[in-house]
Amino acid sequence: LYFSAQEGILLFYHIKDLQYEMKICADISQPISSLIFSPDYTKLLLVTDQGPVYSYEPARSGEAVKLLDTSSSCFLGADFLTPGDKYCVSVTISGEVQVWFLEDGICLSKLNLDIEVHSQ
Repeated sequence: LYFSAQEGILLFYHIKDLQYEMKICADISQPISSLIFSPDYTKLLLVTDQGPVYSYEPARSGEAVKLLDTSSSCFLGADFLTPGDKYCVSVTISGEVQVWFLEDGICLSKLNLDIEVHSQ
């Protein structure tokens, strides 16, 4: 079970029977608004509402790597474009939809919906 603490810490709980073990996986020092696994469960996107998006690979147990930093926009959400885990799509509160190439953080395409977006 992966979850994030309000301070920007990614935590993992390994639960087996009535026993559990907690591990701190990464600390990105800013609140994480959502966690999204890639379709093959090899990568985890850590989306912040302050702009940066990070990637964490559970099998490698390393640090979270900053993929995107769009501090001028407030992300509402992001997700992988399937199949694969090379691209993601994001939406900002202002209604801008963007497609990103995750290897180098380049924005490939954007579309402005001209409407404020909310999540429920």
